[in-house]
Amino acid sequence: MRFHLTRFAVATRFTLIEHGRNRFAMLLVGLFVPVWTTLAYLVMPDTPARMRLRATGETLAPHGNELTEISGALNAVTLITGFMMFAATFGGSGFDRRLAMAGYPRAHLVLAKVTALALASAVVAAYATAVTCLAWTPRRPLLLAAALFCAGLTYGALGVGFGCLLRREVEGMFAIVMTSITDLALQNPVSSSGADNPIMRFLPSYGAMQAATAAGFSTTPVPGYLAIEFTWFAAASVIALVGFRRSTRSCLPPAAPAPQPRPGNGKAGLPAPRQAATPSSALSDTEAP
Repeated sequence: MRFHLTRFAVATRFTLIEHGRNRFAMLLVGLFVPVWTTLAYLVMPDTPARMRLRATGETLAPHGNELTEISGALNAVTLITGFMMFAATFGGSGFDRRLAMAGYPRAHLVLAKVTALALASAVVAAYATAVTCLAWTPRRPLLLAAALFCAGLTYGALGVGFGCLLRREVEGMFAIVMTSITDLALQNPVSSSGADNPIMRFLPSYGAMQAATAAGFSTTPVPGYLAIEFTWFAAASVIALVGFRRSTRSCLPPAAPAPQPRPGNGKAGLPAPRQAATPSSALSDTEAP
């Protein structure tokens, strides 16, 4: 047990150090979250947006700027966690491969990434919830934080998958940005007239968006929609595991099989030495008819 805890602690420490070196991600957490959510609240009109919340079955009329701020907070959390996990995975893929080839357990490396993802998602979700509460007070801030946390987990796992499967950094960044923007813009009834379309339930952050909206404007519990988001996290984790196994596999050719021992003795069989021909045998070969 101590062996596994030590390997896990070492892998987690290196993963957190890698995240700490990503100063651009730290800058995004400190500036992008408050700037984006505050602009969404101040710029958008506060006209009530009539909508039907599928999570509770209620017909609500929240202020448009408050609803857009929730969508902006989700967008900020998913972008930041996805970017952090992608950057750490893409930049450390060579190091992970060398560790795996040297015999370091892959399970400990994977658990370290999951731990770092959970910590990053929790910090960013709590920060985004606090920034949101500065402008207005959601009815259930803890549920809002839980929804943001689950969305961060999902996109963080997607970031790991993109970092393992894509070959260039720009491809992964584009994939994360476009996935998050398309996912959340279509679900916001202020900016999308098709937010009530049944197709929306197949989007990655559908469960988090429904739970976050319920946290802001309803008192009805919606545990099933957090479970939907955890299902998306599980699916994204499978993609990430497949990509991680693929990126850390050995590229060396398989070793040649060892020679089998001869029957009767325990020593490996060696080829018999070639004997030089004697003059008498060579003469007899030339005189033979």
